[in-house]
Amino acid sequence: MSQGMMRSAAILATGFVILGFGASARAADDKKAKPALESASALAFGPNGVLFVGDTKAGMVVAIETGDTRAAGEAAPINVANINGAVADMLGTKPQNISINDVVVNPASGRAYLSVARGQGPDAVPVLLSVGSDGKLAEVSIDAAKVTKTALPNPAKAGGRVQRTDVITDIAFVDGKVLVAGLSNEEFASRLVALKYPFEDASEGAGIEIFHGAHGRVETNSPVRTFVPYALKDQTYILAAYTCTPLVKIPVAELQPGAKVKGTTIAELGNRNKPLDMIVYTKDGKDFLLLANSNRGVMKIPTEGAATAASINKRVADTEGLKYETIAALKDVLQLDKLSATHALILARSAEGSLDLKTIDLP
Repeated sequence: MSQGMMRSAAILATGFVILGFGASARAADDKKAKPALESASALAFGPNGVLFVGDTKAGMVVAIETGDTRAAGEAAPINVANINGAVADMLGTKPQNISINDVVVNPASGRAYLSVARGQGPDAVPVLLSVGSDGKLAEVSIDAAKVTKTALPNPAKAGGRVQRTDVITDIAFVDGKVLVAGLSNEEFASRLVALKYPFEDASEGAGIEIFHGAHGRVETNSPVRTFVPYALKDQTYILAAYTCTPLVKIPVAELQPGAKVKGTTIAELGNRNKPLDMIVYTKDGKDFLLLANSNRGVMKIPTEGAATAASINKRVADTEGLKYETIAALKDVLQLDKLSATHALILARSAEGSLDLKTIDLP
């Protein structure tokens, strides 16, 4: 057996990768009932090193108290070339059998965390990994960690145009709540669920309606692809990007169980495009969004004017509303997260086709 295969077997044996979710949304409080992941997609950090994991296959959100709370100070750069190759070697497989679904930075330590799928399709095995400035990958063990989980109410069922990953498209922690974007089986399929943490039984989410300028119509079935919480005039909003590519502001206070919320479309950023990941940062005293896209590069969007921007409610041929700058130096970026006040961490595809984890200056 190769070293990589031995490592993979050890991971499966020790519980770093665990299959078979229990049905109870709160069984994780029982230390004898080892919680498990059926899949691992969107990630987010809460306070004190708590890692939130979206399990799209099980329709659940899992919270892992990682214990990774070492004070980071100014986070050190993280650079790992061909990280998909390194992950594949660790798990005893080939790079083409590895999918890196999300990358986030733990603000308590400066380490990066990755949600990975080993294999393809519904039988892919979920893996959680972390990496620091030394570039060494480590498995995230949940054996000794306190783990809790909660089921999302009425998640969308995969089939037709609904992909399994649409159940949970993005996660963020804000004001003591885990905000979860995705699709449900409800009339307003597009929804945001606000989960109190520590978890209680999940209540019904809020359905989201937007006007999609590129399509020239109101939509309730298109999921938020990526979002960030952001304060405008002392009120917390979600700035959310949708496929094809409206940018919408949604007041967090209105995300009540069963509510039907109308978002305000403040920009149309161009059609035939899927937003991939987004962060907010401050530079030279001004706030910006940095948005990675499938077909339109990385956009730097000033937030100035977002509070008072008029709602777009008519068909838009190309772009309208908040303006943006395309960052020419950033190409094929798939994931990004804020590493420090001056740097971001990106996962980008190289010219050779590998995936590189790189630290960049915030533009």
